[in-house]
Formats: sequence, structure tokens, C-alpha cells
Amino acid sequence: MSEFTPTNAVVWFEIPVSDLDRGTRFYEAVLQTKLSEQDMGMGPIRIFPVSNHSNPAGHLFQTDQKSDSQMVVHLDTPGKLEDTLTRVREAGGEVVSPIVPLPAGQFAYCND
Repeated sequence: MSEFTPTNAVVWFEIPVSDLDRGTRFYEAVLQTKLSEQDMGMGPIRIFPVSNHSNPAGHLFQTDQKSDSQMVVHLDTPGKLEDTLTRVREAGGEVVSPIVPLPAGQFAYCND
């Protein structure tokens, strides 16, 4: 059997939110973009835009289910990370870590 190496390890992500409209406003404010509304038969979702459809993408969906596990998704944001963290706070989110430097850039953990 030959080894499979995907172009992207992530092909799609789903972010559960308790309030779809609030979640949409939060991610649109933080990412400075517009999410598109769709319903694929299982209820409305909000899809993150991508400039190249071979890139990974994802959506928000509303759920009442609570989970003890945490999902971590790293999103590319416009401008400086410090400005993004300001938008997170202004949109009602919480920055839960200091900025973490990496060889390829930096990130911070946030809750929506």
C-alpha cells in the first residue's frame, strides 16, 4: 500500500455555536469578512469565504449540545495579531492566552 499525502490535512471544519446570528457577527467582525448563508437540508449554516476553492474552508452551525472537549481551529486574520485580538474583545470574545511566537508567525488562543 502506498502512503497518501494530502495537499491539505484539513479539508473542512465546522464550528458549533449556540447562537448562529451572534456567532456570525463575531466571526465577521474578527475576520473582517462576510460569511454566506446556506441551508444544505440540515438547517442553516454560515460558510467562511476562501479565495481558492482548493483551500480548506468551513462553516458555523447552531447546536444546543454542550461538549467538555475543546475544538481548536487556527484562522488566518487580516492585519496585525494585536489588532485581531482587539476585534475579538470588541466582538464579545475572550483572549485566553498571551501571543505565542512561532518560527512561521504567531498566534493566540481565543474563545468566541
